[in-house]
Amino acid sequence: MIRTVLRLPRTIAAMLLALGLLGAPAAAQTAEEAAAFRGVISAQVDAFRADAWDRAFSYASPNIRTMFGTAERFRDMVTGGYEAVARPQVFEFEDATLLDGRPTQPVFVIGPDGIARRALYFMEQQPDGSWKIDGVVLETLPDRTT
Repeated sequence: MIRTVLRLPRTIAAMLLALGLLGAPAAAQTAEEAAAFRGVISAQVDAFRADAWDRAFSYASPNIRTMFGTAERFRDMVTGGYEAVARPQVFEFEDATLLDGRPTQPVFVIGPDGIARRALYFMEQQPDGSWKIDGVVLETLPDRTT
């Protein structure tokens, strides 16, 4: 799943992140959690690249799946506003952390438009212990290109 923090409109979330008001990074996640985050995110990006939208949608949290309802609506949202993570030229994991109390996996990404961004993947642990993607915020990094 990919989405703007739908609890906050995209522009407000970006502004709060830029101002440092959404929450500063806190303690890192465990190595096991970070590995799980990377596995789920990598699998979703692989599904994006393969245009396997049902599979990509399966990595979204229940809240995201309910919000979009179908893999087709999810695809439209991703391709309409998140091409940087759907078709990345560069995709590099950074250190997993907590952001505003939420397990978060930052990823440095350059999309097809050549713009450097940080994708903040918010992760949600499921009752069975697995992890799902519960949202993504893209932050432009004007001073970074690679």
